[in-house]
This record gives sequence, C-alpha cells and structure tokens, in this order.
Amino acid sequence: VPLVESGGKLVQSGESLQLSCRASGESFDGHAVGWFRQAPGKEREGVSCLDTSGQRHANSVKGRFTISLDDTQNTAFLTMMNLKPWDTAVYYCAAVVEGDSRDCLRPADMDFWGKGTPVTVSS
Repeated sequence: VPLVESGGKLVQSGESLQLSCRASGESFDGHAVGWFRQAPGKEREGVSCLDTSGQRHANSVKGRFTISLDDTQNTAFLTMMNLKPWDTAVYYCAAVVEGDSRDCLRPADMDFWGKGTPVTVSS
C-alpha cells in the first residue's frame, strides 16, 4: 500500500495540527494503520494506531492525539492537540494487514511506510 503523508509544519507550543496519510490507489480496508515518529538521535516510536480493537496511543500522547480514517478518501488522519516541543519529530504513517498478532504501535510489525512529514513545535 503506497502511503503519502502531508500536513507537517512549524507550530507554536500549545497549538493543534492534523496530519494526513493517503493510501495511493488502494484502501485501508483490512489493514491496521499506525502513526510513528522519529526525533533526531532517537529511535522510531509508535504514537497512535487503529486496528480492529480500536485506537491505541503511546502514554506520552494520550488525551492529546487521535487517529481516524476516512474510507471514502482512503486517508488516515492524526489530529494532534496541545503540541509540546518534545513532539518535534518526523511523523510517519504505516500500515499492516490485519491479523498475525501484529502490534500496530511497534515499528517492526508494520509492512508499509510513507516517507514522513516533519513537525516542529517551538516553545
């Protein structure tokens, strides 16, 4: 599933931002979808994901980030509120076929990746 992220930009601390991830030519049907981020010098980490069990979020973003899908547009969204400087990272969208006990918050379990979109939060 080819994935293309968009929406990353420079924002001020406390602001909100929505990222988009479009599945080009295919839909997200039958796939778990996740958002990940990688800050400079750090490992890639799972942020939020959506599978048949519902939404799951990393503790660091609970209550601030939500993930949603628009099946009509083959697009996944990450809505981020009350952004903090430590949310600064390149954000990636990823997908994996549902099943096989994959953890959609674990980068190693995801099969399809976008190229990322940078988010910078200034203090």
